[in-house]
Amino acid sequence: MNCADALVKCLEAEGVEYVFGYPGVAITPFYNSILQTDIHTVLIRQEQSAAHAASGYARISGKVGVAVVTSGPGATNLITGIATAFADSIPLVCITGQVDSQMMGSDVFQEADISGACESFVKYSYIVRNAADIPRIIKEAFYIANTGRRGPVLIDLPIDVQLETIRHFEYPETVNLRTYKPTVMGHAVQIKKVITQLERAKRPIICVGGGVHLSHASKEVLKFIEKNDIPVVCTMMGLSAIPTEHPLFYGMVGNNGKPYGNRAMNNADMVIMVGARVADRSISQPDLILENKVLVHIDVDPAEIGKNAGPTIPLVGDIKHVFTEFNKIDFNADYMDWIDQLDGFKDEARNAKRRRMFQREEDILTHKKVFKGVNPVNFIRQLSLAMEKDAIYVADVGQNQMWSCSNYIAREGRFMTSGGMGTMGYALPAAMGAKIAAPDKQVVAVCGDGGFQMTMQELATITQYQIPVKLVILKNTVLGLVRQYQHYNYKDRFSVIDLGDKPDLSMIAKAYGIEYLKVENSRQADEKIAAFLEKDETMILEVTVDREELC
Repeated sequence: MNCADALVKCLEAEGVEYVFGYPGVAITPFYNSILQTDIHTVLIRQEQSAAHAASGYARISGKVGVAVVTSGPGATNLITGIATAFADSIPLVCITGQVDSQMMGSDVFQEADISGACESFVKYSYIVRNAADIPRIIKEAFYIANTGRRGPVLIDLPIDVQLETIRHFEYPETVNLRTYKPTVMGHAVQIKKVITQLERAKRPIICVGGGVHLSHASKEVLKFIEKNDIPVVCTMMGLSAIPTEHPLFYGMVGNNGKPYGNRAMNNADMVIMVGARVADRSISQPDLILENKVLVHIDVDPAEIGKNAGPTIPLVGDIKHVFTEFNKIDFNADYMDWIDQLDGFKDEARNAKRRRMFQREEDILTHKKVFKGVNPVNFIRQLSLAMEKDAIYVADVGQNQMWSCSNYIAREGRFMTSGGMGTMGYALPAAMGAKIAAPDKQVVAVCGDGGFQMTMQELATITQYQIPVKLVILKNTVLGLVRQYQHYNYKDRFSVIDLGDKPDLSMIAKAYGIEYLKVENSRQADEKIAAFLEKDETMILEVTVDREELC
């Protein structure tokens, strides 16, 4: 067999079922060999979407997502998707075709140093020089991608190497990397220290991040919270790890978080960060907010612990394992006074929100303020409540993301978005990958008209492969979040944010043979949402939103 044949055998051995990609000459040997297997190939329409779709697939399936593209522009187009996955710790194996190995470095046609270009946002990268190395490299790549702090691994594969003959093929059963030994088991002494501090604490708070999803530890974390009556908040990436209406949940924290969640963090005497980076979107001034507090930082990546804030108790380990151990320990503590205080914060914030909404309606009625279209705050809440309990909600980036994070009601489903990189155009291809991973679950992508136009070509992919993704487009004809920033910081001096009223989304839907609905005012919302969700088929729901709406 040749190297390309061996590569697909390796993918089969890793249990790969789907490959997202776009062929070109430099990767054609691989795409020729994959025809011999039962692996499904999905032809996306732009390489960035291959990584996003593989990411959506990985986040829902728990497996490593695989993207395969050609050299040069195929590889460079993939970079944004790789960086997006790296920022959110999503396990991917990205394979790029490369020019003939003898010509590398000569600036030949469609040559790009993709390994060098991606160095800062991959866990590891390989340039394959010897076909016999392929079994080892693939085994290592999947192991590295899906262990420790998960992330993308790049394999650059010259076309001549793909065609080399392999005389003896044997796929390794184990991996032994001398310099890569991720810690999974939390240290017993550190675990006991955390419990001891919880016994002393009067106002503890647990902050869950995306690592809880990545380690599939939601049940273990929730069990610990309920067993010991400990309040919990989350970062953006941790949304849906805890049901929104859970009595111990106090919302998302950070710049766009719930005010009562941020007050909980500010007033706590002990903060347990779980699978979160203590990054600027969740804690903008960590030294100030965490002053005079016991900080416990639990993460599988030791490099993240202490990077942005010095913990009192560092605890390296896989979250699922750590909380399994926590749940074996009984301790006595009474946090009811603290919970009562947090409930008071929540009631104050909700009453303030009701007053703002009431004032908004009053302003509309008295013509002090005119909003055309749908109230996005109410719409997101109505949509998420109408969705199936275990549905997957994929938010894009921009104002739609902020409205989604603040108003999505998590029950038994999953919330996904691009958090660390904030990549517009993420939602549609990621939803496509999520639906492939969970064909029996309802998948709804929510984006703005700006983000939609970045990857709307993937409508061709979902119709060709009959992937029934529901797509909501909040159309306000501007780059809403940039406009909002210019409104506050540049006194309404707006620059390069007007998208115009095109494209006509009804015509776009017709061009792809997709059913289309439109909501033009809040009175229509319930009826249109019900019709939108009624059948498990691809549909576009356009929602008219006033450009003056702020989040």
